Amino acid sequence: MSAHLSDAAEAMASVARSITDEQLTNKTPCTEYDVRALVNHLLFWGPSLAGAGRKESVPQPAAAESDVDLTTGDCRGRLLALLDDITSAWAPPSAWEGETSMGTPQMLPSPLMGNMIVGELAVHGWDLAVATGQRLELPADLLAHLRDTMFAAVEQGREMGLYGPAVAVPADAPPFDRILGLTGRDPAWA
Repeated sequence: MSAHLSDAAEAMASVARSITDEQLTNKTPCTEYDVRALVNHLLFWGPSLAGAGRKESVPQPAAAESDVDLTTGDCRGRLLALLDDITSAWAPPSAWEGETSMGTPQMLPSPLMGNMIVGELAVHGWDLAVATGQRLELPADLLAHLRDTMFAAVEQGREMGLYGPAVAVPADAPPFDRILGLTGRDPAWA
């Protein structure tokens, strides 16, 4: 399973390396975020995602995410370092065993948490890609894994506020388009 997380992180990293300063104000399909705000979101929550893999509680800043701008300086470099940290935290088999949390009292099965992170990296990687005129490249085995895990857990994710209302996508659409529709994104967004 860590290979899927690594592949999703590398796909996002490939997109992040090409984001220019001029693109930081571009709108994204994740309606509440432009590119800068989405990178800020990733930088804000990323340490908790890595901490969950290590079974460590990582305290969040006292301020709300919207009140903390972490995108000053080399935000692309910091995002790339964070993706490396998340990948290494979830690399050992022990990361996928037992239960973990994102620094809250709510514990979840580690495989469920890890698969949610794989999905978040893939979907937010797509958000960043289409917002900056790029294409997100995901390996076929990762797409199959996302199909299996996200279709099974989408309602739980929606209840947790991770996904918006589903967007209708034809049943014969490519698998990732169907996943995007489940998460409330229009695969044809431009």
